[in-house]
Amino acid sequence: MNIQHSELILNPDGSIYHLNLRPEHIATDIIFVGDQYRVDKVTQHFDSIEFTTQKREFKTTTGTYKGKRLTVISTGIGPDNIDIVLNELDALVNIDLETRQVKENHTQLNITRIGTSGSLQADIPVDSFLLSSHGLDLNGMLLSYQVKDIAHPELEEAFINHTGWSSKKSYPLIVANGKALEDKLMSDKVHKGITATAGGFYGPQGRVLRLGLQDTELNKKIDSFNHSGNRITNLEMETSAIYGLSKLLGHNAASMNALIANRANGTFSEDPGKVVADLILYTLDKLAE
Repeated sequence: MNIQHSELILNPDGSIYHLNLRPEHIATDIIFVGDQYRVDKVTQHFDSIEFTTQKREFKTTTGTYKGKRLTVISTGIGPDNIDIVLNELDALVNIDLETRQVKENHTQLNITRIGTSGSLQADIPVDSFLLSSHGLDLNGMLLSYQVKDIAHPELEEAFINHTGWSSKKSYPLIVANGKALEDKLMSDKVHKGITATAGGFYGPQGRVLRLGLQDTELNKKIDSFNHSGNRITNLEMETSAIYGLSKLLGHNAASMNALIANRANGTFSEDPGKVVADLILYTLDKLAE
């Protein structure tokens, strides 16, 4: 059955609606960054550039690094943007855009996020790297999909009980990373833990300006959660969405975090730009191995 024009939207040149991309524009190994200006900070290390485009906050560049073909895409901020980017990338490789039919042979993408985050644990310092073992979805975007097969009920129930999670909030879904990418990216330089993904920067992450919080103790409860050695190590706004949609669509995903703040001890990196630059080179070299 053909996918309707209202569901799969293409631009007049045949490119996918938001990303402005056609299938030949992307590699199967993709790096996500949040900031559109960070795309160039990654691709400045490339040996060659074959394509670049931008529409709204979504900037894409494809080229090669040490012989490895890679695509770098800026996603902007938040799980709603990840919903756009991942669904459209999958459509580029797994839907025939001319016939509007799902392809018989599935193409798997490898998606690595390079982002900044704040550590929630005193023993994981600023200026370090962290790979997300799981994404803890606190924002509810993934619940629009059929998520039963990617959930971790025991961990989720333990988190609900530990935090006294409000039934008026979205169910906290926990999704694992792509093991193949974890194996490629891990080393003794990298910490590992659960990354919580909030739907906003202020109240959803426990920050107070003029608005009171539903649960003023939630951050402390998140920090102190430990179930069979599984701790929540950092908090940001994209990882669970990347992990969840990647699992559902049959792709590998891993989230690499440059920890530029430590909320447990109130410290902030003296040179956050260097931490990010170091993580970019570390990740590029690992992907090119």
